[in-house]
Amino acid sequence: MRILHLLASPFWSGPAENVALLAQAQRALGHDVTVAVDRKRRDIAAEEPAVRRFQQLGLLDEGGLTLSVKSPPWELWSDLRALRRRTVDVVHAHFTHDHLVARWGTPKGAVRIRSIHAPRSLRSSLPEAAAYTVPASHLVSKLEGRHRPVQVLPALVDPMFKPPADRKALRRTLSIEDTHLVGMISTFQQSRRHALGVEAFAAFHRKRPEARLVLVGDGTLLEATRVQVKERSLTEQVTFAGYQQGADFAKWLQALDEVWILGLGNDWSARAAAQARACGVRVVAVNEGALPELADAKVEAPTVEAVVTAALSGATAGTRHPTNEHIARDILALYQQATEPRR
Repeated sequence: MRILHLLASPFWSGPAENVALLAQAQRALGHDVTVAVDRKRRDIAAEEPAVRRFQQLGLLDEGGLTLSVKSPPWELWSDLRALRRRTVDVVHAHFTHDHLVARWGTPKGAVRIRSIHAPRSLRSSLPEAAAYTVPASHLVSKLEGRHRPVQVLPALVDPMFKPPADRKALRRTLSIEDTHLVGMISTFQQSRRHALGVEAFAAFHRKRPEARLVLVGDGTLLEATRVQVKERSLTEQVTFAGYQQGADFAKWLQALDEVWILGLGNDWSARAAAQARACGVRVVAVNEGALPELADAKVEAPTVEAVVTAALSGATAGTRHPTNEHIARDILALYQQATEPRR
């Protein structure tokens, strides 16, 4: 099967990694798979470029698509013509811009699939597709009225995320204490609720004095969080690990006992929770996106009391996350289902 993923983003963030892992898993099953990304936006110094990463993975599509929301009408027209000339079986669109291009440019005989990565895309103006994916099971019903196949596309996890061989030794290499480590592993922005996390940790620490908090990431609210930590007299109990990526990020995650995920960004598949579970790290999470399906302990409301209650509950979930191969097979089955005549 010849599969073309459309991802109108220049950034290696949000759903990009999940799309890459899906494409890799589909290719491992014997299919011809490439990913087209935004080739227009270059001034992205604050973010890792998607082009380079997809190129390194051997997945970058070289079919001449600009695929940018910043494209003027003549570039958009050029993309439509370039896509129509392609020889593919599946066009899998991931963002709204991709879906619009695919709506008018899908080659004759190919099926058009749309992935919804966040609920804001679920609106009445959503263009027609042969099938859809959503990041969490509770969103399936939102598309049932279209009478098209709908499949959950869960978070895929890189194989480097696995339990550490020796967590105590790993902590020594990272210069952090061998005690009960709680972590938050996301960009410092409003939606991730770091302020709530610090307040909850202050209360948690009173009940678990040996606990330490590790904050991995950067972002606009980093300095405000540093100030909050100082004001709560938690400077000795909190480690700011900075922005980490790749194998370094995996090491910091592996070092934790539990991770608190108190909000999601623009990818509701809750990939960080799946990565944590793969590392043997307990997940305490709010009820957003796919987090409830991946959490060991659910935070019933975004309050200090609820976070502390969930963290102290000791609850663990015994469910296993599907492998990348299993997820890829399910999505390939969706493609096949999408080609069947409607009844």
